Amino acid sequence: MSDALLQIRGLKVVFDGFTALDGVDLTVGHGELRFLIGPNGAGKTTLIDVVTGLTRPAAGSVSFAGTELTGRREHRIVRLGIGRTFQTSVVFEELTVLENLDLAAGFRRPLPTLLLRRRGVPDAVAAALDTIGLGALADRPAGVLSHGQRQWLEIGMLIAQRPRLLLLDEPVAGMGRGERERTGELLTEIAREHTVVVVEHDMEFLRRYASQVTVLHEGRVLVEGDVATVQADPRVQEVYLGRGREEAA
Repeated sequence: MSDALLQIRGLKVVFDGFTALDGVDLTVGHGELRFLIGPNGAGKTTLIDVVTGLTRPAAGSVSFAGTELTGRREHRIVRLGIGRTFQTSVVFEELTVLENLDLAAGFRRPLPTLLLRRRGVPDAVAAALDTIGLGALADRPAGVLSHGQRQWLEIGMLIAQRPRLLLLDEPVAGMGRGERERTGELLTEIAREHTVVVVEHDMEFLRRYASQVTVLHEGRVLVEGDVATVQADPRVQEVYLGRGREEAA
């Protein structure tokens, strides 16, 4: 596909005899907000780990904007324009919200300059701060933020790096309803300028904010499509929603 940003073909990952991914094909186009769902152990996080260089596949290809990623080191993949979050947020608690964003935005700067305090707020940092809605807390230490605010800060740190592709691993895990709604609005907003892939378990969140969905099961793509198509698929109802077993009981 000419409009594809991320193309995965025949991806296979094996851990000590266990096949975590088994011939996965996945295409994500420019500007998509793609949700990746499936039961525990389906291979969702492993797939992200392969794309970002944390795990090397036994077979297959991962291409980003025409560049092959397999075999590349993590920092080189980041510099190509791919950013990710983890299930547990990673921020510098002793630094302020603004300093966290500034540090992330400066990842391409030489190491000695990262230690220097800059005058003013760079445009990328100001834009990220505005997007995540933490302007009122810009000078507060990240350690005092709520769980949801820490997740938004981490997303802001990615945005400040101006990536083309964001990979977000369960961004609403542990959040209350209000924080989940704010996160959904945030994802919708950043998807206007970035391609976003979201690993998620929260089905209510999926119904409200997803457009295109890929379902993984036992290391393979089970079904793809819009939310209505995925929800109506009897295979998804059986292995993910459990409806098939409930109706048979």
